[in-house]
Amino acid sequence: MKILVTGGCGFIGSNLVRHLLETRPEDTVVNLDVLTYAACRESLADIETHPRYRFIQGDITDREAVSAAMQGVDAVMHLAAESHVDRSITDPEAFVRTNVLGTQTMLDVARRQGVTRFLYCSTDEVMGSLGPTGLFSEETPIQPNSPYSASKAGGELMARAFHHTYGMETVITRCSNNYGPYQFPEKLIPLFILNLLQGGTVPVYGDGQNVRDWLYVVDHCRALDTVLRKGTPGEVYCVGGNAERTNLFITHWLIERLGRDASAIRHVQDRPGHDRRYAIDASRISRELGWEPSVGFEEGMEATVAWYLANETWWRPLHERGLDTARAEANRTETARVAEGQR
Repeated sequence: MKILVTGGCGFIGSNLVRHLLETRPEDTVVNLDVLTYAACRESLADIETHPRYRFIQGDITDREAVSAAMQGVDAVMHLAAESHVDRSITDPEAFVRTNVLGTQTMLDVARRQGVTRFLYCSTDEVMGSLGPTGLFSEETPIQPNSPYSASKAGGELMARAFHHTYGMETVITRCSNNYGPYQFPEKLIPLFILNLLQGGTVPVYGDGQNVRDWLYVVDHCRALDTVLRKGTPGEVYCVGGNAERTNLFITHWLIERLGRDASAIRHVQDRPGHDRRYAIDASRISRELGWEPSVGFEEGMEATVAWYLANETWWRPLHERGLDTARAEANRTETARVAEGQR
């Protein structure tokens, strides 16, 4: 099977490309990625010349680029997205453009070129926030609370509509928080690892009691592969790691593992619309498709820390680039605030 993976130079995408090439010797993989700040071609440097792999730089909102990348493709795994919640608060338009309009472009080109099998990788965040008990399932209503999750919900609804309107074999996954190798350093776990390694502090939103279900990225890639091949068209599958942890628990775990103390914690003002708790009921994908997470939280975290310790040449340029970008965004936000105050 020839598979087009969008966003294949990102965190989940690069792990997925590698997973497909390693476990599916009959598959070829085309990677379409525009190479935004969070994408890193170096994440796949070891397979650049692989005979069953091809990289194409292009934007998912560019119909011509998408059409060219989709030539001869049997299936699409659509992962490309703007995914950082904080950035969506300051620039929601970019998230709508990529996550909604880009998904619509991908679906329309796939339909016109006869590519019927289309996997849309969504997120548990489209379902809003849970209370202290209960789990998200496929029946949970969509009720996003941030511009990021709203844009992902918009893309998800487009995928659903293309199935019901045009008969496309679209399948949707909603995953919990991923962690593991090759994650861009703006996200919680890699950011905290790198800050602690370099003697810095770690910013914890609010009281740190926000709960997430943590899923090791390789397990997520196995789930995506499974749903692509076995999932029922038009259906949604929730994918979780059965590993609920508070942000503060994660923080203390990393501090202890990296030989620091609690003085490294810096509590900061909570972000707007910060959902309190996510947790996934993954019983459907287990029952119907036979997928289960295989990497426990402790094992996955140890592997993740070890990977970052061993791959400084990969993360240091990205970490420094991320810091520069964060400073620039902070300056833009402050400039806008001052300008607003002067009106």
